[in-house]
This record gives sequence, structure tokens and C-alpha cells, in this order.
Amino acid sequence: MAAATHGANVWAALASVRAKNPLVQCIANYVSMDLAANTLLAAGASPAMVHSAEEVEEFIQIAGALSVNIGTLSPPWVEGMRRAIAGAKEAGKPWVLDPVGVGATTYRTKICQELIAMGPTVIRGNASEILAAAGAATEATRGVDSSAASTDALSAAKQLATACGSVVAVSGAIDLITDGRRVLRVANGDPLLQKVTATGCSVTALIAVFLAANPELQPLEAAAYTLAYFGLAAQVAVEAHPGGPGTFRAHFLDALYALGEETVTQGALVSEDPL
Repeated sequence: MAAATHGANVWAALASVRAKNPLVQCIANYVSMDLAANTLLAAGASPAMVHSAEEVEEFIQIAGALSVNIGTLSPPWVEGMRRAIAGAKEAGKPWVLDPVGVGATTYRTKICQELIAMGPTVIRGNASEILAAAGAATEATRGVDSSAASTDALSAAKQLATACGSVVAVSGAIDLITDGRRVLRVANGDPLLQKVTATGCSVTALIAVFLAANPELQPLEAAAYTLAYFGLAAQVAVEAHPGGPGTFRAHFLDALYALGEETVTQGALVSEDPL
């Protein structure tokens, strides 16, 4: 599929989000709740930061998709994750996993592997997280920081996708998204995304939004189109308002809200590796 066609499809997927205003249940973390919720609102979705085990199963029945983020783990939150995922699977709702910091501690890695075994629709992480999630890391991760490039994790991402039947998205200077066979590359983004906490968490939740609003899309395309839109908004924000992380955060949310058809169609940089 040509890049121009992908660009038009990114716009169509975004337009569907804005038209449908999907309700997405987010089990986020204390650090990311604010930016993730505001990212979803700016994109045109309705976020619900619901994590209590006592209500997650009931709430997923009215949500369009589920996003699970393991950033600030605790046993009560893990139980909420388990119940929400079970409810999503029973209801046939897509769910997305962000394996934040997997590989940093034994407990975090154990919980992550348990959740992966529950069959996420999409797994999105940085290269170090994907390497650790796939059991291919050669050194411990440094919390949420990646010490590897996305290309370093492509083989592990393919293996993980094949093993768990999920789409795996590796964020980096070039985002790589694979279902184990096909690989889509997204070349949108800006280095300032690395200087604002919770941008990775936010794009994971946004993938759940695109899945909810575009059930006709394959998860591979939905994840890639989300990353392209997100990265393009960062580019537009920096080009229009050069500055530092503080002003970038505000202008980035504005760009997510305001991106139009021409900008998205022409600026979304999605390509497919030849088979």
C-alpha cells in the first residue's frame, strides 16, 4: 500500500474517532493519568480512568475498548487489571497492554508475563520493554527508559507477536508495528516526546481508542495509524511553536485537537516492509 494511501487511511481512522467519540476504559498509572486522559479528549474520545476491582468488570460492558498500563503496580490494581481484561475478552472488546518498565524487577516481569498470556490485542512499548517482554533482553531495563533502538527489537517483536497472537508496536525514532509477519514503519514524531513524561502511556491508550472507533481495521493498521497521528501532532506542535518540554506539552495537545485532513493525509509517514 502506498504512503499516500496510508495517509488517507490515517485521516479516515481519525475522523471516525472524532465522529464516534468512543468511551475507553483506562487502567493507567499515577504518573500518566492526566496526560493520557487529556490526550484522549483532544483526539475526540472519552476516557474513563477506572481501575478498582469492584467495578472494572461492570464498566467494560459500556466501554468500547480497554487500555492496561502497568506503570505503578500494586496487588489491588493487578486484580483490577485481571478482572477488566477477563471482562473485555468475554465481551469481545479489544484491549491494549503497555508493559511499562518490564524487566526492571522480578514482580513487574511476572505480572507482565501473566497479562501477556491473557492475549492483548496490541502490546505497545519501547525497544527495551519489548525485548524484556519477549525474553530477549541481554541486560536489565532502566525503568521506563529505553537503551535500545526500535530496530534492535524487531526480531523479538515478531517472535512475541507470533507467540501471543497480538500485534506488537515498538516505539522509537522509527516506530515498528508487526503482527509477526507484516511490518509497518511510522516515521512521524519529535525528540521532545521523550522529554515529557507519560507520552508513551498516552499513545498506548490512544491505540485503544482507534481500535474502538475502527472495528473494520486490522489491529496492525489501527496501531500504526495511531502512532502516525500522535507523532505528526508532535511535529506540528514543534514546527509551529519551538520551545521546551513545558510549552510543547500544551501545544502538542492543541495539535492533536486541531490536525486537519490535508495535514494528516500528506504528513502521515506510514510504510510497509516488503514481504
